[in-house]
Amino acid sequence: MSSIAKTAEPGSPKAVNSRSRVIVASLIGTTVEFYDFYVYATAAVLVFPRLFFPGQSETTQLLSSFAVFGVAFVARPLGSIIFGHFGDKFGRKGTLVASLLTMGIATFLIGCLPTALVPGWELLAPTLLVVFRFAQGLALGGEWSGAALLATENAPANKRAIYGTFPQLGAPIGFIIANVIFLVFSYTLTPAAFEAWGWRVPFLLSAVMVIIGLYVRLKLIETPAFTKVLESKEVAKLPIGRVFKTSWRQLILGTFIMLATYVLFYLMTTFTLTYGTRASSVEAAQAAAEKAGKPMTESAIAAFVPGLGYTRNDFLWMLIAGVVFFGIFTLVSGPLAEKFGRRKMLLTVTAAIFVFGLLFVPLFSGGFIGTMALLIIGFSLMGLTFGPMGALLPELFPTNVRYTGSAVSYNVSSILGAAVAPFIAVALWEAADGSPVLVGVYLASMAVVTLIALFVSKETRDLEYTNNVA
Repeated sequence: MSSIAKTAEPGSPKAVNSRSRVIVASLIGTTVEFYDFYVYATAAVLVFPRLFFPGQSETTQLLSSFAVFGVAFVARPLGSIIFGHFGDKFGRKGTLVASLLTMGIATFLIGCLPTALVPGWELLAPTLLVVFRFAQGLALGGEWSGAALLATENAPANKRAIYGTFPQLGAPIGFIIANVIFLVFSYTLTPAAFEAWGWRVPFLLSAVMVIIGLYVRLKLIETPAFTKVLESKEVAKLPIGRVFKTSWRQLILGTFIMLATYVLFYLMTTFTLTYGTRASSVEAAQAAAEKAGKPMTESAIAAFVPGLGYTRNDFLWMLIAGVVFFGIFTLVSGPLAEKFGRRKMLLTVTAAIFVFGLLFVPLFSGGFIGTMALLIIGFSLMGLTFGPMGALLPELFPTNVRYTGSAVSYNVSSILGAAVAPFIAVALWEAADGSPVLVGVYLASMAVVTLIALFVSKETRDLEYTNNVA
């Protein structure tokens, strides 16, 4: 059905969002949000270290860039409280529009920002980058849970896990769009032009996607579940206080259930790009630096740790190929979680993530085939673990605090998992003299934490979803 909503005749059921509108609105919003987020993540590895943190060693530049990358994750819990408050108090629709606008404006402004190489902007440029990155984090803190609620609160009976995968698809789709755009410009521009202005274009293009997303979301009507909360006058006066009072156990469980998912994802996207594109030896790094006209300093040589030696463009294509499997298995996860239950399925997938972490070294040591196998397996597991979260986390919480509860769990987990994952991975990589062995152990240990959380949790598939309140 292509109409915006089914309109009701007198005495007939109330108007509802059509299935196609729900799917498109939940998918396109998260696609835009994740696109914007990945544009920064890619730039944080490829160009931001040199443009915003000059005058430092290569490793220090990278760690500084990752630190700013992590600022968004610090902002995300605050965003979850702010957007969760409005989402639980005034409705899902308007809150989702606000989160999309916040992300779009911040991303566009990053594309307009002078770099630290411009005289007079040495301190102001990185400061403003932190501010805009913080705004991105605020927006994403409210976006995901709102999109998940939009999908699941409009889902037919016994199809919440299937509908919940549609906002999750925004992650692989946004990743592919962002990185394909980066690749097109890197192929068509010289390295100097790409570093001078080409990196800005993906940030500026987000404005077009935001306009499309706003158009779709403004056509929505409020979800049936929240409408019932309004009608029953059960709206929480202070959602964050109510959720901590009545659902504190679910907050803790949701946070740690998401932990392995976050660590896996940001290792697969951010660390692998860093490790894959780092020169395989000091000699190779020196040769590349001399070719670019920027010979390595003695301190840079002393601090050098080896990687796989792939070119930036080659490894991005490898990542994109892996992310295709992320999307496929995100869709597959919905019917599986509906059939076997969220808990049983995630226990199996998380155990597989534990084993996968212990296979980092043999896979990374297997040349191109081994590296591609690592990417395909890792992203397939990512789809299987990320897909059911669109239903599971909202199902943990009563309707009148569901936006806040699912958002806080999702985003606090982002600090414990995603925010520190790239930083920890680089530190472990250096500590192991260029081997990813400790990085794999780190992933396996986070999988153990998630397994414990799943063991003590209950199945949520058959819990009351529409009429329960705190």
